[in-house]
Amino acid sequence: MALKTFKPYTKSTRGTVIVDKSSLWKGSSYKPLTKGQHVTGGRNNAGRITSRHMGGGSKHKFRIIDFFRKKKNMKATVDRIEYDPNRTAYIALITYEDKEKAYIISPQGLKIGDTVEAGKNVEIKTGNSLELKDIPPGTSIHNVELIPGNGGKLARSAGSSITLSGYDGDYAILKLSSGETRKVNSACTGTIGIVSNPDQKNVKIGKAGRNRWRGKRPQTRGVAMNPVDHPHGGGEGKTSGGRSPVSPWGQSAKGLKTRRPKRSDKLIILRRKKRKK
Repeated sequence: MALKTFKPYTKSTRGTVIVDKSSLWKGSSYKPLTKGQHVTGGRNNAGRITSRHMGGGSKHKFRIIDFFRKKKNMKATVDRIEYDPNRTAYIALITYEDKEKAYIISPQGLKIGDTVEAGKNVEIKTGNSLELKDIPPGTSIHNVELIPGNGGKLARSAGSSITLSGYDGDYAILKLSSGETRKVNSACTGTIGIVSNPDQKNVKIGKAGRNRWRGKRPQTRGVAMNPVDHPHGGGEGKTSGGRSPVSPWGQSAKGLKTRRPKRSDKLIILRRKKRKK
């Protein structure tokens, strides 16, 4: 898909760059596979804000995606490719041979009329889902399970993919887009191909209002606050408080590792790439 720019009639359109969605489905979503979505505004069940800078935004329905690819060894035809407001990737509406419909994450290159299949001994082609042990090394895959039968968890966002590097006993060795290399049970499933909409990374919002449409509220800089509100606050004139960047609660913002130890740590061969300062 191509990128779309606008004539600079206003200050906002001058810098706006969005993805051209003209080739996607123009109608509404498939109603039986949608449900209402509750907007929390960042509040928990006690009404307290637990996630800041959230609230408002456009109202939309939630599309129920089949991350499990439950119907095995049954071919399905792609009816249409749709935009999903809940994710950066596009979704595909497929119809199985028994006339049941489902939404799946659409891989790059999937077209209307194509057939996809999940299960044992299926063809290695874009959109087909099978166990990692049946996929040849070097293949790009997405929607990969971490636990067999638990549904796809890895590589579901726009343009993302995982490279299957090889095998080590009962485990498959995966190289993630973050740079991390890890082992996953080879009985887990993955879908062939790269996730659709790779141009999402080139989008430029253009104006603050577009972020409000997405449910993102403004952030206030810590240095603009008083000392009682933020560690960066206060001081005569513009000053950062003479300390390294921290969160409002004093947690370092310069790459301090906050991930708690997990049982799956032993399956990580190589950690993700470090962020450039």
